[in-house]
Amino acid sequence: MIATLPQSDSLADMLHRLGDVPLDRVLAHPAPGTATRDDVLRLCDGDFKRLCELVDGVLVEKAMGQRESRLAMWLAIQIGKYLETNNLGILTGADGPYSLEDDQIRFPDVAFIAWEDIPPDADPNTPMPDWTISLAVEAISPGNTRGEMKRKLKDYFAAGVELVWYLYPIERVVRVYTSELDCQTLTDADDLDGGDVLPGFRVSVQELFDAGTLRRPTK
Repeated sequence: MIATLPQSDSLADMLHRLGDVPLDRVLAHPAPGTATRDDVLRLCDGDFKRLCELVDGVLVEKAMGQRESRLAMWLAIQIGKYLETNNLGILTGADGPYSLEDDQIRFPDVAFIAWEDIPPDADPNTPMPDWTISLAVEAISPGNTRGEMKRKLKDYFAAGVELVWYLYPIERVVRVYTSELDCQTLTDADDLDGGDVLPGFRVSVQELFDAGTLRRPTK
């Protein structure tokens, strides 16, 4: 299904609905409002790979950052270790797209999907599954806007996501969402735990953000 933008829509209206993302992250082709999941896959598989999320039929390039990638990778490694002894589901990284709706495709920096949310006959080669995400993690880069992350949070919970972690490396805080409105803010003094989604999983927030720095171990 192709999203249809209101005929009275201005460019400013469209950008506001997307979360006031900068224009240089909005692709002009195909025309905003006409993009589909096939366009997302085409860009993922092309010679010049671009990770673009699909929002209301508009291709929006995912904001990326080297430091944010290190944070997400470190956290994914810790969750992966946990899953080695707690076989509760699967884990994917920032280049793994998920179909929340026909015109909503998201690329969480880290995603955990419980086995019960994956059909027994699911094709492991599915390029863009519509499986319900249990945990979505986003490492927030300077290129992300507040409106964009608010819209993404709304999309996640509308699609049935149980838990969302937003990592803010500059402020060194983690915002833990169990709904759009229920949020707990964690700092270096706290531990981040998996709640009911990853029972028993726990990491230090300080260690998490130290992993995003280039701090070398002391001898």
